[in-house]
Amino acid sequence: MAGPLPGLDMSGAWDIPARLNMAAQCLAQDAGRTAIIDLTGDVRRDVSYGDLSGMADGLARSLLARVRAGDRVGVLLSQSPWCAAAHLAIWKIGAISVPLFKLFKYDALKSRVQDAGITLVLTDAEGRDLLDDLAEAWMAQTVGIAGDPVPFADTGPDDPAVLIYTSGTTGSPKGALHGHRVLTGHLPGVSLSHDVLGAQGDCLWTPADWAWIGGLFDVLMPALALGVPVVAARLPKFSPEDCARIIADGGVRNVFFPPTALRMLKAAGAEISGLRSVASGGEPLGAEMLAWGQSAFGLTINEFYGQTECNMVASSCAARFAARAGCIGKAVPGHDVAVIDSDGTPTLAEGDVAIRRGSAAMMLGYWQRPEATAEKFRGDWMITGDRGIWEGEYLRFVGREDDVITSSGYRIGPAEIEDCLLTHPDVATCGVVGKPDALRTEIVKAYVVRKTGSSVDAATLQDWCKTRLASYSYPREITFLDALPMTVTGKVIRKDLKALATSEQTP
Repeated sequence: MAGPLPGLDMSGAWDIPARLNMAAQCLAQDAGRTAIIDLTGDVRRDVSYGDLSGMADGLARSLLARVRAGDRVGVLLSQSPWCAAAHLAIWKIGAISVPLFKLFKYDALKSRVQDAGITLVLTDAEGRDLLDDLAEAWMAQTVGIAGDPVPFADTGPDDPAVLIYTSGTTGSPKGALHGHRVLTGHLPGVSLSHDVLGAQGDCLWTPADWAWIGGLFDVLMPALALGVPVVAARLPKFSPEDCARIIADGGVRNVFFPPTALRMLKAAGAEISGLRSVASGGEPLGAEMLAWGQSAFGLTINEFYGQTECNMVASSCAARFAARAGCIGKAVPGHDVAVIDSDGTPTLAEGDVAIRRGSAAMMLGYWQRPEATAEKFRGDWMITGDRGIWEGEYLRFVGREDDVITSSGYRIGPAEIEDCLLTHPDVATCGVVGKPDALRTEIVKAYVVRKTGSSVDAATLQDWCKTRLASYSYPREITFLDALPMTVTGKVIRKDLKALATSEQTP
């Protein structure tokens, strides 16, 4: 990949100073430059880096009376300048921010607040009501911004800065603790996924909540660090119409769309012009979605790969190399990505996708779970829990380790079957799992959400797959649902589908 990328030196090694504070990294641009385009109110408001720094200082001054370095402080705010300022203020004083979702119910908030030992949460009136008695709620927007600047804490790259809980698609959510180097670790991959972010006129937005690592570190903080304006907008419920309005009103040229959002746009027949780049990550896209993206946006959707524990480690970049359908892309410079066998040896056969220690985006460890942290590693390799295989320099995603279906001796990844079903004009979305079967070990079971007004039946979809997939991998059973179980980040909760399939009696 030609040319230097942000976060790396000329040799391709990580460019990380001995002392590093993410708040300083995000606020290093000229004070008058636009940092955030705020579309959360009735009128557009352009927030400069100077404005944002003043907001962060106001919060930091208040926090200093209550919070010490290393304390965990919750941030329960939707996309807004105050959400950005809250994280920056916490990092500025050397404390640890913990992003929390507004979509969490009481029990989900309770598990995270108690596990992290949070006593104070920066929020708004809506968040205060959600918290109830879990922690003290401070109204971020009511803090005064007049006063002397607060100095940046003297932190190093491995000092804890942010605690992000996994979405919990399997098992209870665990807190991935990251140091101040994590932002630097995201910069090369974010840049590539947007065809080298930072071109004249670039402006970045995502419908993903900033409480998710995909919103906070794939969009907001890298944009601030690179001097690219980022749009803040509230979408209580995603709709193609609101999406098009935000892109137009904010002058957006670069978007990170989670796969679920892309599927909704495709189902609505949406077409959006004027974008320079579209990135997607969280679940693999198939050839059909890539072809639709070319038609709907006039450009190639760049897929990227990572997880809460170590993010943005592989990516496509249409500006530098051709996309390959079914593949995530190539390893991002700075990250040593491999497919390894059970002994921890890199292999060209199917195996476990892993990242070597030394990635700047890699977590320090799971919060207060040393055993779980140790289990995450195989020697020098952090195991992602995903299965993959190399196709030259391209990484093909096979499926989650727990998702791979074993049927009549064949190992079947659900992604290919889902991609095939999604090419049918009557399918809005779907999820594929293995269902226990006495004869075959497992059979392929598909759960499908039809498009509005469709009455397509199971036999039709089975025939569709039989003519397009290997004879052993078509879904032998299909059940239609009104909606799939989803995490708040828009990922299908396969364990729920697996439990549903297991509870059903095989004919």
